[in-house]
This record gives sequence, C-alpha cells and structure tokens, in this order.
Amino acid sequence: MDLSHLQENNRRWAAKRTAQDPDFFKRLTEQQSPEYLWIGCADSRVPANEIVDLLPGELFVHRNVANVVVHTDLNCLSVLQYAVDVLKVKHIIVCGHYGCGGVIAAEQNLRLGLINNWLRHIQDIAEKHRPHLSSLSSEKERGSRLCELNVVEQVVNVSQTTVVESAWDRGQDLTVHGWIYNLADGIVRDLSMSVNGQTEIALSLQQAVETLHQREPV
Repeated sequence: MDLSHLQENNRRWAAKRTAQDPDFFKRLTEQQSPEYLWIGCADSRVPANEIVDLLPGELFVHRNVANVVVHTDLNCLSVLQYAVDVLKVKHIIVCGHYGCGGVIAAEQNLRLGLINNWLRHIQDIAEKHRPHLSSLSSEKERGSRLCELNVVEQVVNVSQTTVVESAWDRGQDLTVHGWIYNLADGIVRDLSMSVNGQTEIALSLQQAVETLHQREPV
C-alpha cells in the first residue's frame, strides 16, 4: 500500500511548525528535559501530548494496551528507569480512558487470542473488586468503573517498582498520579490517587477506591 499521503502530511506539518516557530526543530535536537512521564493506553484516540497540550520534548511517553504496568515487562520498566534515573521526571501519570477495549474485553472475558494473556492482569483486578463491580447495574457501568480501578491499581504497581522505590529512598522528588480520560468530552479526570512515598501506597489506594465506590459510574 502506498503511504505517500502520510509523508506528504509530514511535510505539511513540518512546514507549518517552522512557519509558526523557526527554531522549533532546532530546540528538538537538544537534550530533552521533560518533567512528566505518561503511561497510557495504546488506543489511537488517546494522544498523550495533545490531551495535555504539551509540545514534543515536554512529555516522555510509554503506551501499551490498557495502560498496564507489570513487574516483568522490561519494555515498560526500561522506559520508567530512563525517565526517573536519567531524565529525572518529577511526575509519573498513569492515564486510562473510558471505553478502553482492553479493559472491556477483560471484564467480559472475551476470547481474543494472545492478548488475553496480557489482559489477565486486568481480570485479576476485576476479581479483586468483584463485589463492587457486581453491584453495578449495567455492563457499561462495570466497564467504566473497571477502567478507573485499573488506573489506581497500576499506580500501585508503578509505586512498587524497584525504580520508583529507589528514587524515593534517595530522596528524589517524584509523585505518581492516576488519571482517566473521557473520549466523550476530551476531559481528563483526577482519580484522587497520588503517591509520593512508599508509606502512602496502601492508604492512597484505600481512599481512592472508597471515593470511586461513592461516585456514580461514568
């Protein structure tokens, strides 16, 4: 398939950027110094930089199906280690989104092939919170709530990595946040799950989950 239209799009984009800011690409060739690491979903509708209106170079990004952080995923851990130890980011944002296909597939136990092994991590979260999820009246409500619960549980996973634990041990200024993005209105919502030390993890999780239980599902 001919992809020349994408290359043409690129040339127009580069020309537009240069016209707006002649030094834009010159600055990009210099060392990046973002303050934020974004761990988000690979969904094409959730472009990290655009959502928070940051330019290239201002946001370090890792994306995978359903924004999952697994302690055996060397890809994610390598991004995390580089962001924390080398770039010295001050904030790690785990951002999920409502209507996430991976989360919905996990909740509904759909058989999709190889990816089910990855989604098993989310099914474990669903089982952990099954009493609450079962109390919701519709599949849509359960799916939305699991999207939220998945984010807060992934914040815990990030906070328990050796990378983040070591950063806190040496006194590095670092906070892990849980957010969720709504495709319907373009708004990011804070899930009241922020952690900046090992001793805060359990209490932050408890408070965030209790807050979700009291909210009407999106």
